Amino acid sequence: MSISAVKAAFEKQIVVLPIDIIVPQKEITTGHRNGEFYRQLTASLKHIGLIEPLVVYPRGPGDYLLLEGHVRLEILKSMGVREAKCLLSTDDEAYTYNRHVNHIPAIAQHFMLLEALKIGLTEERIATALDVSLESIRTRRDLLRGICPEVVQILIDKSTSPQVFGILRKMKPIRQIEAAEHMVAGGTYTIPFAKALLAVTKPEMLEGPAAASKKLQATSIAARSMLEEENEFLLRDLKSVEESYGTDILTLTVACGYLDRLLKNGKIERYLTRHHIDILHTLQKLLSENGLNTAVSGTSKS
Repeated sequence: MSISAVKAAFEKQIVVLPIDIIVPQKEITTGHRNGEFYRQLTASLKHIGLIEPLVVYPRGPGDYLLLEGHVRLEILKSMGVREAKCLLSTDDEAYTYNRHVNHIPAIAQHFMLLEALKIGLTEERIATALDVSLESIRTRRDLLRGICPEVVQILIDKSTSPQVFGILRKMKPIRQIEAAEHMVAGGTYTIPFAKALLAVTKPEMLEGPAAASKKLQATSIAARSMLEEENEFLLRDLKSVEESYGTDILTLTVACGYLDRLLKNGKIERYLTRHHIDILHTLQKLLSENGLNTAVSGTSKS
């Protein structure tokens, strides 16, 4: 049986495009502009420039649909910037992409910071640009010091607090791996959970003096209690999901059935094809993933 090659989601080269040919899919609200993230990103773009490229999908000559980076694009426009670095996507499905990239994991932030330092930026300048303390920048710089490579791979795409790595650093490499696997298995990456794992770790699996090990050993009962509490929260969340699963699936099925009938209306399909082809493709992809093979003849009609 032959195995087909996996299609790359993006082109390898970063291109520079005029901002006025990039078409956003949503507006940035006043609430976004007044938020802390918007303020920090504005400071970063002014002091450092655009580090993470915009993600766009080429729909035709001089027509690029923005998939990710709406806030960055808005800020660049307000700064009077005319061109921006862009990553070309081979797929126009923005909703699946954004779901995974909106929040940059701590490890990714660490590597981005190292790249910024490598090109000559100082820690003080980066701290000013991001509107954070110098100590915070140094914590992120040293994030993986004492962390074994296997743990880096396990947690590389997880939304983990930087303080968690400081806790893992107190364990020996094999225990670090076990702790990281516990986090992934439970889907919990909180500081209290990491502290609980540290507290129930055997003294011989800890780094540091024996006195610290004895102190940790004495708190093992409290740590186990904390673990049990975390497990209760997880079970409660799971039960909540189970209770709503049937209703959610029924709602999704009814909604997809309605959309399927809607798109089989020739006038509606032709209108979407001419004016909102990206929305049409998204709806067709959604229906296909839910077992409804909507006719795509409308996309070839003129």
